[in-house]
Amino acid sequence: MKEATIDTHSKALKINLDPRWYGTFAEIGAGQEVARWFFRVGGAAGTIAKSMSAYDMKVSDAIYGHADRYVSRNRLQAMLDREFDLDVERLGQERGESTSFFAFADTVEARSYRGTNECHGWMGIKFQSRVNDQPSQIVMHVRMLDEETSAQQEALGIVGVNLCYGAFFLSHVPEELVESLLDNLTTRRIEIDMIELSGIEFRNVDNRIMALRLVQLGLSGAAMFGPNREVLQPSDVLHNKAVLVERGSFRPVTYVNIDMLECALAKFKEDPAVADKPILSLMELTMRNLLAGGTEVDRRDFLARADVLAACGMTVLISDYFEYYRLAAYLSWRTRERIGIVLGVPSVFELFDEKYYTQLPGGILESFGRLFKNDLKVYVYPLQRGPTDELQTIHNLKVKPDLQPLYDYLVGRGSFVQLDNYNPKYLPIFSRDVLKRIATGDESWDQMVPPQVAEIIRRRGFFGYKKR
Repeated sequence: MKEATIDTHSKALKINLDPRWYGTFAEIGAGQEVARWFFRVGGAAGTIAKSMSAYDMKVSDAIYGHADRYVSRNRLQAMLDREFDLDVERLGQERGESTSFFAFADTVEARSYRGTNECHGWMGIKFQSRVNDQPSQIVMHVRMLDEETSAQQEALGIVGVNLCYGAFFLSHVPEELVESLLDNLTTRRIEIDMIELSGIEFRNVDNRIMALRLVQLGLSGAAMFGPNREVLQPSDVLHNKAVLVERGSFRPVTYVNIDMLECALAKFKEDPAVADKPILSLMELTMRNLLAGGTEVDRRDFLARADVLAACGMTVLISDYFEYYRLAAYLSWRTRERIGIVLGVPSVFELFDEKYYTQLPGGILESFGRLFKNDLKVYVYPLQRGPTDELQTIHNLKVKPDLQPLYDYLVGRGSFVQLDNYNPKYLPIFSRDVLKRIATGDESWDQMVPPQVAEIIRRRGFFGYKKR
């Protein structure tokens, strides 16, 4: 059971009064906001070996090595490694048998004088859970949402204390640790869009679950991980890239899912705005899909989907943006390049369901204005429900009669692009049919998915598969 929230003053004081941990605070940008808490509450001599800020770039380079970007993960890692190693080197002989050493670091860009910059930063702690233990580490990326610089600094100090407290007292319950990071704050003040736990204390942690947890808790609207299970910082990955995203359940990934993305990618590359631009393809899972009408995510099911997507070499976005215009806004805030979304015909029909836009003053008209305002394109894969049924495309799709003129207008202006380069033999494949065949032992399902997906389903027993 999660313990009651402790105020920031009490957290900092508890750390100061605990003789087990001793180390360094190194902070670049936004002042010495985290270290200040430990000095303010008293007893800091029991915790702080050194507090420093290499604010000048040349000074920072002299200590940590040259960096192309100072507010970056690479700079943070250099700070953590250097300061932790110095603590062990300088203090290990004198107090190494009774002390667990740590190094806390952050490199942050708060609101500038002109107020036009992105307010964000990297924060982390490298620490020994026990005396003479191998180090463990927590690294995260934060966005500061307050309007005033002083408020941003205050929030940064609080989340830094929360990180230290979590590392020292909650490392055995990683999900509670993540949840505690916004104690005494709100998601209106701080967003955490990437976290990675590593080292001996977290050897059994799957960071994809931690990424999911960020979105579940509302600490971030989206999180991202790559095909090698590594968590990614979305803004860094999306920066200056054209983005093509396919939303789905991926239970499991089928030939249709792959064909949809490949066909859309071929069309996407033909767009003059995308020519010679780096392109990032994403498979997106929404929280609404993962919850499937319930209140808790089935972790095994989530990891099964993640693993089959990884087997296909996909980068995965988990988002809480069920409405497509919100997904478009999230992406367009992080890249100025062209954005494309891949949909099947049924999803286009659902896109015209007005019940999803009742919270918007302008209703469905406002939603489409937001979705297509940056010349976003929706690439539509056809549907054929049965071998004798008509092929459904954007050209014969019928929505509600009063919305048909709007739909026809959007098709006419090129907002919807028909994928006519599809592979006809994949049209009869539906994920629900694959799942049914897996459950009933009908081995023909493996002809509907890529070989690497079939192999991992059989080997790991995903989606109810049982060896016979």
